[in-house]
Amino acid sequence: MSFTYKGLKAQYSKYTVTDEEVERQLQRLLQQNPRVAEVTDRPTELGDEVVLDYAGFCDGVQFPGGTAERQTLVLGSGMFIPGFEEQLVDKVPGEEVSVKVTFPESYHAEELAGKEAEFKCKLHAIRVKTPYELDDIFAKEIGGCEDLADMRARMKDSMQGYADERGEMELQDQLIRQAAESLEMTVSEDQLQKALEEQMQVLQAQLARQNLTIEMYCSFMGKKEEELREEALPAAEASVKVQAAIDRIVELEKLEATQEEIAEALALIARQNGMSVEQLKSMYDAEMEQAIIRSVLTTKAMELIRKEADIVEVL
Repeated sequence: MSFTYKGLKAQYSKYTVTDEEVERQLQRLLQQNPRVAEVTDRPTELGDEVVLDYAGFCDGVQFPGGTAERQTLVLGSGMFIPGFEEQLVDKVPGEEVSVKVTFPESYHAEELAGKEAEFKCKLHAIRVKTPYELDDIFAKEIGGCEDLADMRARMKDSMQGYADERGEMELQDQLIRQAAESLEMTVSEDQLQKALEEQMQVLQAQLARQNLTIEMYCSFMGKKEEELREEALPAAEASVKVQAAIDRIVELEKLEATQEEIAEALALIARQNGMSVEQLKSMYDAEMEQAIIRSVLTTKAMELIRKEADIVEVL
């Protein structure tokens, strides 16, 4: 079987975003973005969000980790030490309050556990959160749109664009996997282990964004790390073959990454990370350059097999 990457066949099912899905997304935004208003005509009550500075002292000595400026706190939420929040009730902005509490015996900092402490607080503001209505005001203040109809239209376009992009990526992935299956190669143990490590690093990064570790994930899933690695082996092997297929296409088609394309890719990475190109260039080295070149060439190879494929669009 010879390596085949042109004339591949695949089905593409275009997904159309419905009005109901747009409404559900609007409702989620409504719940996630309450209206915040500052209160100036009364003292604090339970349920208010306050903005305050505080500094903690134990035996007259300020202790590390017990100081903050312009910290937000919902009174009655139980986020702070028991007894702390209640002592900030019936206070007004500008008022300085001495809050006296006793750390729980089970407090995580052993040097403070069970001890009495004083927090010197200064209240800056009182805020209340109330839900928006799904109306033109919400569209303007939260969506930055002319009115609710404009917000609905923009959201539908955005959601459809995301669905189209995801569908196209899945199609290209389907095609390159077909091409990889026709490539005669044996994945070496070194290649497999390297790809497996990359798979695990991606998983670790995904978990880290959720403040989780591999150990915590294994505990939740009721598995050992060795089991996770074993389960990831097929995907690791497939990734080696896919990369080999891309490299082969690059070689056969004599694809190259121009300086302009590298610069465009660099600018995109900078935008995605909220950096200027100049800031990113300060970290630019041979390894990053090779990664960018590989990314450009991969994109070109994927576009080529997509262009040369026989695609049937189904509803």
